Amino acid sequence: MAIAEDQQLRIYCADVARRARAASAQLAQVGGAAKNKWLRSSAVRLRASIESLEEANQRDLDAAPSFGLTDAQIDRLRLTPDRVEAIAAALEEIAALADPVGETIESQIRPNGLDVAKIRVPLGVVFFIYESRPNVTADAAAICIKSGNAVILRGGKEAAHSSRAIVDILSSIAVECGIHADAVQLVNTTDRAAVGHFLGLDEYINVAIPRGGEGLIRRVAAEAKMPVIKHFTGNCHVFVDRSAEFDMAEQIVVNSKCQRMGVCNACESLLVHADVATEFIPRVAAALDKYDIQLRGDQQTCELVDSAVEATEDDYRAEYLGPQLSVHVVGSLSDAVDHINQYGSGHTDAIVTADLEAARQFTLCVDSSAVIVNASTRFNDGGEFGLGAEIGISTDKFHARGPCGLKELTTYKYVVYGQGQVRE
Repeated sequence: MAIAEDQQLRIYCADVARRARAASAQLAQVGGAAKNKWLRSSAVRLRASIESLEEANQRDLDAAPSFGLTDAQIDRLRLTPDRVEAIAAALEEIAALADPVGETIESQIRPNGLDVAKIRVPLGVVFFIYESRPNVTADAAAICIKSGNAVILRGGKEAAHSSRAIVDILSSIAVECGIHADAVQLVNTTDRAAVGHFLGLDEYINVAIPRGGEGLIRRVAAEAKMPVIKHFTGNCHVFVDRSAEFDMAEQIVVNSKCQRMGVCNACESLLVHADVATEFIPRVAAALDKYDIQLRGDQQTCELVDSAVEATEDDYRAEYLGPQLSVHVVGSLSDAVDHINQYGSGHTDAIVTADLEAARQFTLCVDSSAVIVNASTRFNDGGEFGLGAEIGISTDKFHARGPCGLKELTTYKYVVYGQGQVRE
């Protein structure tokens, strides 16, 4: 890039960030009623704009092959009337949630009479970098505005037209509802250098949230001068314990893997207790074969399933996002926990068991953002957890972990009332 072009890009990025900062100061004073009106009115407008949204989306779909997208990635990119309806419904769900801003987290009256309260407040400005899923554009904007934060959206080039159409609707409705026009901004360049420039603007941006491939997230974590809420990979496990009821276990494994393969909470690794492996693995393999799932397993798995191929170390760490599943037979619950904590990504891990003590031990020892007993890994989701739409699922431990909903996009400050007290 020429020096002059890079300088222009720097100026553009700084201007976007400055305007977001100004918008965040105004937004922090906007009441819940105005934010909810924006959400509900945006939902109405989105439903009324299905035709124009599909037209914009078709331009992205037409360009998808030139970007080398897989079938799963193209599916994530596609907008249909049902998906537009889901986007609109998600905005209404967020509107129905309690406004976290101004909530008193805790308070106390000190012996000297000081009234000390811990109050929830917005983070400020969120820089959100994400992949080619148009619904994420609306989800991120909605959850940021509802929690009082201005947001800078840097979507993937694969969904540029779809994201622009959505943001144009959200921005126009925001102004009508008394919300600053710059509270939601979509970066208008796909130049990768822009990300680096934004990551250096910590005087304006309070937090960066990358949502995409591991390479993107590691780049953001390395370059950002502001805090980063990270979600690396989704190598999610299902462990079938020796006491598991087979019908339940089969249903959970198939749903976890096949209900939607190209998402971060899909199962990528199956662990089976040695006591039930001979009976269960061929059974679940037959069920998965209906979805053309290739098993990559250890020696015992390959002996039990003719079509299975030998797994490598990389397979046990892989986030396939497609029709592959690693399989490993373990001798005990402790071995399953050790395998998960060694190869897992700290995202979502499940156990299928009829043994309450085994369930308790699993939830205690597996170090992941969500640990699930007798249910699909696909439930690690903001909407399914009652948070409304999420801005991502954090595999960090600070400042948020798991689905990042409204409260995860706030911090707090202490507000103290006195009657003239001075410290001695």
